[in-house]
Amino acid sequence: MNERKHLTQIEVERLIAATKNSRNEARDRALLLLMFRHGLRVSEACAMRLSQVDVESRVLHVARLKKGLSTTHPLRADELRAIKAWLVARQKMNPTCDAFFVSERRTPLNRRTAWHAIKGYGEKAALPLDAHPHMLRHACGYELANQGADTRLIQDYLGHRNIQHTVQYTATNPARFEKLWR
Repeated sequence: MNERKHLTQIEVERLIAATKNSRNEARDRALLLLMFRHGLRVSEACAMRLSQVDVESRVLHVARLKKGLSTTHPLRADELRAIKAWLVARQKMNPTCDAFFVSERRTPLNRRTAWHAIKGYGEKAALPLDAHPHMLRHACGYELANQGADTRLIQDYLGHRNIQHTVQYTATNPARFEKLWR
């Protein structure tokens, strides 16, 4: 059997918890939470600008890559707390750019750095599989399906132009069969 390509909700929580007391705790906690909740690709997270995060209006302007459809998503209370904590830490760094996520060198966060961090947090959390950034995007899709979101809504949320990229999340969800044979 192929290795699973997504993390479960509980595994994502363990991954985020693994950022506690790390060198870049505030940044990495916000990074992992936003990647999961908004189905961000690692390149989309690394390319985020400060202007995309509107704390006052409680929205995230998601700029999709790979010809995806860009959208605006609401920000939840726990996301806002993580964002605010990161913005305080970020300001102290006095970065040289307008990237939302920055490295210790005060430049835009590099995809390789994000990959390395997520792999490390996966090991620290003792996850049963090797964690990598795209697993958070898949985890988002599967979690939305588990919450009962239909395929079209998940398609819009993840910015997929082709519904075939979205059906994997709802096709394997056993909850969709719950109302059969009653």
